[in-house]
Amino acid sequence: KRGAGGLMEKDGLFRVPVWGFSLEELRELRQQPIDPQAEQEIIDSIEEVYFSNDSFDMVRHELEKLPPELNLQELEEYRDKLKRQQAAVKSNDNFLNIILFSQELERVTALQTNLQLAAVICTNARRQLKVSKEEFTEASLGLLANQRRRQLLTGLLKSLRTIKTLQRTDVRLSEMLEEEDYPGAIQLCLECQKAASTFKHYSCIRYSMSRLMWTCKHFDVLHYTKVQKAYTLLGKTQTAMDQLHMHFTQAIHNTVFQVVLGYVELCAGNADTKFQKMQYKDLCTHITLDSYIPCLTDLCKALWEVMLSYHRTMQWHEEHDKQKAVSSQGSNDAAGEPDELTVDRSYVKKKLEHGLTRIWQDVQLKVKVYILGTDMSNFKYDDFIVVLDVISRLMQVGEEFCGSKSEVLQESIKRQSVNYFKNYHRARLEELRMFLENETWELCPVKSNFNIAQLHEFKFMGQCRSPSVSPSRQAASSAGPALEELSLFQQYHQDGNPFEMHIEHKEEETEDVLASNGYESDELEKSVYQDYDSDSDVPDELKQDYVDEQTGDAPLKSVSRETIRSKKKSDYNLSKASAPILTNTTLNVIRLVGKYMQMMNILKPIAFDVIHCVSQLFDYYLYAVYTFFGRNDMYESSGLGLISSRLRTTLNRIQESLIDMDPVGENAGVHGPPEDRKEKVPSPHLSQMVILTDSGTLYGLAQRVVATESLVFLAEQFESLQSHLDTMMPAAKKPFLQQFYSQTVSTASELRKPIYWIVAAKAIDYEQMLLMMAGVKWDIKEIMSQHNVYVDVLLKEFEQFNKRLGDVSRHVRIPLPVSNVLWEHCIRLANRTLVEGYANVKKCSNEGRALMQLDFQQFLMKLEKLTDLRPIPDKEFVETYIKAYYLTENDMEQFIKNHREYSMKQLANLVNVCLGSHINKKARQKLLAAIDDIDRPKR
Repeated sequence: KRGAGGLMEKDGLFRVPVWGFSLEELRELRQQPIDPQAEQEIIDSIEEVYFSNDSFDMVRHELEKLPPELNLQELEEYRDKLKRQQAAVKSNDNFLNIILFSQELERVTALQTNLQLAAVICTNARRQLKVSKEEFTEASLGLLANQRRRQLLTGLLKSLRTIKTLQRTDVRLSEMLEEEDYPGAIQLCLECQKAASTFKHYSCIRYSMSRLMWTCKHFDVLHYTKVQKAYTLLGKTQTAMDQLHMHFTQAIHNTVFQVVLGYVELCAGNADTKFQKMQYKDLCTHITLDSYIPCLTDLCKALWEVMLSYHRTMQWHEEHDKQKAVSSQGSNDAAGEPDELTVDRSYVKKKLEHGLTRIWQDVQLKVKVYILGTDMSNFKYDDFIVVLDVISRLMQVGEEFCGSKSEVLQESIKRQSVNYFKNYHRARLEELRMFLENETWELCPVKSNFNIAQLHEFKFMGQCRSPSVSPSRQAASSAGPALEELSLFQQYHQDGNPFEMHIEHKEEETEDVLASNGYESDELEKSVYQDYDSDSDVPDELKQDYVDEQTGDAPLKSVSRETIRSKKKSDYNLSKASAPILTNTTLNVIRLVGKYMQMMNILKPIAFDVIHCVSQLFDYYLYAVYTFFGRNDMYESSGLGLISSRLRTTLNRIQESLIDMDPVGENAGVHGPPEDRKEKVPSPHLSQMVILTDSGTLYGLAQRVVATESLVFLAEQFESLQSHLDTMMPAAKKPFLQQFYSQTVSTASELRKPIYWIVAAKAIDYEQMLLMMAGVKWDIKEIMSQHNVYVDVLLKEFEQFNKRLGDVSRHVRIPLPVSNVLWEHCIRLANRTLVEGYANVKKCSNEGRALMQLDFQQFLMKLEKLTDLRPIPDKEFVETYIKAYYLTENDMEQFIKNHREYSMKQLANLVNVCLGSHINKKARQKLLAAIDDIDRPKR
């Protein structure tokens, strides 16, 4: 039946007429306006067959309706009717909505059907899986678990039976020795050792195996005496000695293999790798980092036992020979000792002496393979120091054992040390850069008696240990002179081992170097502050403001109070027991130097590499302080020699050799090949927390003082270490160390000039003084008794500067050398500004020159009350320029040639001002030509 909108309803679903158009076309046609009533009539006139299913063929339907005889007009009318019907369907909104809804509904219905089917499938699958689990999986896995448990118990039973047999071996071995069945005893011993190595993870077997190894390794005097006596009776003394050396060589090989194998298998767990079939060299590569040091220690302990047994064997023969010699002298037998025994004894002595070097060489080679089998570059510093210490002790054993310098061990540990230290040092430089870039240059509170010897890293210096002496030897030296003279073989002849790891349990020592604040918090310091702030002992006349001697006026504040304070304390806030100025970064660098020296102290062959890295730490710190606080092209070009040629050379060397100027930029390859740039560090950047542009803080003076003086303190510590470093440095490399100290360390204090110059140049308004001087009339006709106002203004500037110095000193102590440099810079700049102002004068009379002298003398008199600095810097520079006005023509020419410190402008002005008074135009031209001749080479 036909529904709303002309749709046909069939089987509960709406059917739409098929016209052969897409949904996009429908949506476009919805916008075309059509009369709703006419549209409904047209839709109602559509044949019902068009509302059938989608398989309806409308073309075939229309063709079958055609009459046998066709009429063109009727066909056109019928075509127009179909078009109107099609257009009505396309333009009807309800119709379109129902079409879209019906299509989406069909999709939803299909999706629902699929989901129901999937739910049924999943339900059936879960039901079947549950049945499978209950009927098959649990039962099968239970059977497998029981079978595995049975196999484990069977293996355990077998192991227990073997262990029981091994526990009875000790008794049987003793019985066979008593029965003198030596071949059987040896065979039984070897079999037991092989079995014991298999089951050594059991504590009972480990104990039993240690007893067997003790029997093989430890020298037994009574047993050895019996064996030697037996071989002597058989006439096989030389054969026995040959066999003995072969057994020692075999003992070394077996010992190191078993020790390393034990640690490899222990760390490998249940791995199926057949480690027992590996070569010793390959086995060493499987040692983990965690087990490296314990294994090395046990390896050295075991080798010590072998060498101690050999040493005791030699001692037995020496004592035996002495006894024979004494008994032969007291014997009445005139025939003396048989020649065969003499030959045998001589052979044994030579064989034993030759065996010392051979055995030690075998020990070195085995330890060398172990050392080089692991990459130590990722070791912690303390662990690597332990390795160096153990090897150092082993080299001491070798020196006492056969007088060897252990070249094999030294070369292997040097190779590892250089590789390790290169990576370690690179990381420390990056760490130092991070410290510097985050440093706020605040004072690190240390006590006034702070010394680097108080730090853990420098404790070794107090022990005065030579590079070849191990801590075990130092422990012996602390026990007394008698014990110190004993060798390791004498100290551990009966018991103990020089490789016992006492260093595993270091006591936590406390460093009593930090104070609660920047100064010692005691009553003495408090009294110093009280004395500093008090002015009860200052004369009243010095407390008054400045009063002019002629007029009695007081136009400006005087500097009397600040003068007295500077008289009392030229070094602002300084007491004789003041703590050193340093930062956390400085302390970190000092600790790093201590660690580097520890490594160098233990292993002397790498001393040069270590000292070179130590120098880089200082270089980078110095370069950072200069870059942060001293680099300023405007003030460096002042021509006052703020940076010496030596300091300039040092800074250039550091920048070229250590600083990576463009680490990530496009020009990264321009500054050198990649392998060279790996050794360099990016230039550090000052922390944004440090403000250097605030005039209220004297442009970061506190931070500048802390940075510069911490560098000076660091240089002083390096100076104190020079003698110790010199003893470590190889003779061929000592010029490097001397150059480092003379060209770099000694220049640290020279950084004060450029760093504090920036403060001095900004702290006082020199431009204001020039403007005021420009307004003074100098071509006066009378001699004046009153100085000009610009002098008072300048003195007021110095008074304010002195006050701000005092404010800064309440936070950071300003040492005397620093205050002297600051005052020197300020006075020098002021005096040169005076000369520049005088050089700007266009007209000046003799009375004007006298007024200049009066102004300058007034400035000096008041300035000397402000500072203890003597002599006043550049005093002669001003006085000489003022007095040059009175020179004659010849003297003026000589003055120009001799005084190159004045600028060409200042000299030319001097000549021009003198024109008309005592120099004519011809002389003027001559003098100006002389000035030009001086300036020409500069151009």
